Amino acid sequence: MPAAAYAGKDCVCQYRRGICDQTCVRDMLDTPFYIACLKLKGRRCLVVGGGDIGLEKVEGLLACDGDVTLVAPHAIPALEELAAEGSIRWEQRAYRPEDLEGTFMVIACTDDTDVNIGIYDDAEKRAMLVNIVDVPPLCNFILPAIVRTGPLAVAISTAGASPALAKRMKREVSELFGEEYAQLAIMLNDVRGWAKGTLPTYQDRKAFFESIVNGEPDPVALLRQGDAQAVRDLIAAAQGTHQPA
Repeated sequence: MPAAAYAGKDCVCQYRRGICDQTCVRDMLDTPFYIACLKLKGRRCLVVGGGDIGLEKVEGLLACDGDVTLVAPHAIPALEELAAEGSIRWEQRAYRPEDLEGTFMVIACTDDTDVNIGIYDDAEKRAMLVNIVDVPPLCNFILPAIVRTGPLAVAISTAGASPALAKRMKREVSELFGEEYAQLAIMLNDVRGWAKGTLPTYQDRKAFFESIVNGEPDPVALLRQGDAQAVRDLIAAAQGTHQPA
């Protein structure tokens, strides 16, 4: 449940209102978020909370090659299995502030407000990334809905206003940008080395790639028809056209 829906329920953020009056989300839609793609490979990522949401966050971090540690007294069977096979480390106990040492980011999904506030405060003191799930004022980054197809990733964010809308947009985006876009990205990546080694300026390289992506015939349409060779021919023709002077 997003924090915007907590009105009238027990307060779960650091404002400690007793009963939520939505103070914490009043300015959310006016907050400009800096969108970035993080490289997690080899970086220590901490998840606090061993329930279904914890599993969702663990799986997302593992998909990006994060080095994942789970801290939770108890965990659902799927998380136990990940720990047993060595995919994650599981510290079977309550959270401690020292768990954040040497950690790149922490995602917490506990049902204990005091624990959540403590994790956020501990992380802020260390100037590290922290996300307390569904409590925006206890986050210095938010997680968008992600559509992944091969090397492509499309992030969708409503700034926390409506996760349901983000899910609908994710479904529609995945239908719009299918496998053929991922295939084209791979094919274009294969000629990046040629472009860097052959075309002397950024503008030359930009013109080369745009002539393929935005040219005629449409490479995406060709891939939808199953004609990958025609796209390779388009790329070869562009290479011939964009030789250095």
